[in-house]
Amino acid sequence: MYVDLLQQNGRYTLTREEAEHECSMSPAAVKQAARRLVLQRRLAMPRRGFFVIVPLEYRSAGSPPPSWFIDALMEFHGLPYYVALLSAAALHGAAHQQPQEFQVITTTALRPAAVGNTRLRFLSKKRAPEMPTVVLKTETGSIRVATVEATVLDLVRYPQASGGLGNVATVYSELAEKIDPDRLAKLAETEDDLAIVQRAGFLLDHVGASNKTEVLARMVVDRRPRLAPLRAGLGGVGFAKDSRWRVLVNERVEVDE
Repeated sequence: MYVDLLQQNGRYTLTREEAEHECSMSPAAVKQAARRLVLQRRLAMPRRGFFVIVPLEYRSAGSPPPSWFIDALMEFHGLPYYVALLSAAALHGAAHQQPQEFQVITTTALRPAAVGNTRLRFLSKKRAPEMPTVVLKTETGSIRVATVEATVLDLVRYPQASGGLGNVATVYSELAEKIDPDRLAKLAETEDDLAIVQRAGFLLDHVGASNKTEVLARMVVDRRPRLAPLRAGLGGVGFAKDSRWRVLVNERVEVDE
C-alpha cells in the first residue's frame, strides 16, 4: 500500500494529487480509498486534499502530534507560518502549558482544523514573515517556532487565545530566564501598537522579571506613549496608574503557582 511505503520512508503526509499520480488512480478512486482509510483511522484529513498518516501508536488519538505535519500543511497552503503563543511557550519550556489547541500564526485567516483529538488554530498577522523564529527539529523534519521574545509580545497581542492576562503572566514567569532583554527591546521597536509593549513590560515587572525590562522601559519612555489600559477595550476610573509603563491597571492579574 502506498501509505505504508511512505511511512516506511519516514513520510507522514501526502496530498490527493500526489496519490493520484503515484498510484495511477482516478480522483474518484483516490477519494474512495482515502475515505476508507480515514474511517479506519489510518489517515487523518485536516484539510480537503491533504492527509496525515497515522501510525499505530497514535491510532487512539486519531493523529500524530501537529509538530509532525504542520510544516507540510502550511506548504500545502502556500503560506508562511510559525508556531506561536501557548504552543510556542510550551516548546520553549513553559512547564504548566499544555495547550488544548495547536496555535499557528500566518498571514491569512484560516478556519480551524480538527485532526484526531487535536485542534489547530490559525491567527493572522500581516507581518508574520518578519517575526523572528527558530527552527526546531521534529520526528519528521522541522518546524518554525516564534522566539521567546516574539512569544512575549504575541501573548499580549492575542490575550484571549493566550488564556487571559493571568495566564500570560504565568507564562512570563516560566519563560523569564530565557528572555534576552536586548532582543526584546529591538523587536519592540518594530511594533506599531505601543500598547502591546507597555502591557508586556508591566506584566514582566509584575512577575518579578524587571531585570529583563530596563532596555525596554527606556525605549517606551523615549516614545512618550499614551496611557494604555492593561486590559484592552476596558476603560474605567479609579484604577491605579503605573507610571513606568504608562498603564492603567484595570484588571487584577494573578499568577498560578
